[in-house]
Amino acid sequence: MTEKSYLRKIEEHKGIILKVVNLYADDLEDRKDLYQEIILQSWSAYPRFEGNSKFSTWLYKISLNVALTFLNKRKKVDKIKEGPHTDIVFEPQELSERADFLYQAIKQLAATDRSIIMLHLDGFSNTEISEIIGISKGNANVKLHRIRQQLTTILNRK
Repeated sequence: MTEKSYLRKIEEHKGIILKVVNLYADDLEDRKDLYQEIILQSWSAYPRFEGNSKFSTWLYKISLNVALTFLNKRKKVDKIKEGPHTDIVFEPQELSERADFLYQAIKQLAATDRSIIMLHLDGFSNTEISEIIGISKGNANVKLHRIRQQLTTILNRK
């Protein structure tokens, strides 16, 4: 497993990292930091990638774990910081109005629920979702059903 193959795979699957970054970080600097942390952690773990799953599945799992850890650290830091918090919203430019509407609704979900629905919308099976998130397939099915209900409620409010 060479650096060249890693960089090629990362370039092919960069969209995964960008989706995770955009869902879990609101501030531009946080997005940059999270993106770099995902790259670093995936590079560190790459020698252990055995190909038992698709690269995209492996990268999602790492990206989500890094994002959730980042989110927890960020919450602790935000409690300590004083002063106004300025959010710079950086949304992918290619989003349609409907997609942006859905994206904003997803951002209102709990962190794990965001991960589950994002994986579902990207076409991962419930079995793959359960493996990436670390829950049973039955639990993934139930959570996905509840998340859909939550999104319906959120979207109907707007």
